[in-house]
Amino acid sequence: MRTVRTAVTLRNARRRLAERPRLGDTLLGVGLTAFDVTAILFREPSPSAAGVVLWGAQSLPLVWRRGRPLVVLATMTAAFVAFETTRVVPHLTPGPYFLALAVYSAARHAPYPSSLGGATLSGIVAVATTLLTRDDAAPRLWALEPVNATTFVVFFAVAWLVGAGRRRIDGDAARLKDLNERLRAEQEKNAERAVLTERARIARDLHDVVAHHVCAIAVQARSTEEVLQDDPTLGRQGVALIADTADVALEEMRRILGLLAAREEGPRPGPSLRALDELVHILEAAGCRVTLALDEATGDVPEATRLSAYRIAQECAMNVVKHAAPTEVRIGVRVDAGALSVQVENGPPPADHRSVPGSGLGLIGIRERVAAFDGDLEAGPRPDGGWRVHATLPPGGRR
Repeated sequence: MRTVRTAVTLRNARRRLAERPRLGDTLLGVGLTAFDVTAILFREPSPSAAGVVLWGAQSLPLVWRRGRPLVVLATMTAAFVAFETTRVVPHLTPGPYFLALAVYSAARHAPYPSSLGGATLSGIVAVATTLLTRDDAAPRLWALEPVNATTFVVFFAVAWLVGAGRRRIDGDAARLKDLNERLRAEQEKNAERAVLTERARIARDLHDVVAHHVCAIAVQARSTEEVLQDDPTLGRQGVALIADTADVALEEMRRILGLLAAREEGPRPGPSLRALDELVHILEAAGCRVTLALDEATGDVPEATRLSAYRIAQECAMNVVKHAAPTEVRIGVRVDAGALSVQVENGPPPADHRSVPGSGLGLIGIRERVAAFDGDLEAGPRPDGGWRVHATLPPGGRR
């Protein structure tokens, strides 16, 4: 119950805040009133105080034109009728100008049926008042002072149409803004989901690598136990090999803990750089002309690094197939100072190529894989219209 009361209170507060005059409306109403009152004071003969008040009352309500547009229209119509019927300032009529502003405000800030009904009723009252308050005994529509009835109708119609158009534009803008905010939130969710998915896949791949090292340690330990008494030298070599393997496994486990990935049901084997030939076949099947340069020294790189390098090349190859095939593709994998470098370049797509719309999640996955090794990533278009991705995975990382 308290929650409901709080929601109602907040809703009422928002409504009252929306009904308060804005600075622009205040300047419009007060400024227009001050100008008109100053102008009428210099007329000859000088108008009475009642005339000045009624003249200013026809424009001052515009201060509240956003919060209470229909009330403003009714008030200004009543002021117009009072000014015309009392004849406090002879031979002076405001015409449709003040009321046209009120009609515009009603059409822009009130629902269409209410504003259309109010504008029609205001127009009928204004025309009838001007007819009935003429000085001659035979009022005619074409002789209204200072404008005729047709001018009233045209001013009111144009004012209402412009206001209704602005109301529709404002409504469309508000809906587009809301859709844009929803789309932005959905994109952020998709990006977060892609990061979590990619981290889980990285963790699974690294888990396979660690499991391999643990199994190797177990086999080496049994072998060392068998030869330790008969050949101490060979036993010491086995112990050293176990220590080296354990160090590598600990390094990979540190990366796993750094990723904070969710658990998966059991490890699944993943491909490595030896499967790059499969990517080449996929690209060639899509019509691409592929050049592959694989450094033989990649065999000395830790398996986790090679696996991530393959995943990066795989994602790049899929992007080429979706966005540029058939075209020239160059894949290079080399080892430089212990760091594994992966570079995938493609030429511009053919003129008649229809690109498959992408979500941008592939680049997010590549960035996460590179960040897992504290590496560097360069990705962007080439001058010829193609694309280039260059990732460097150092031999060690903080994660």
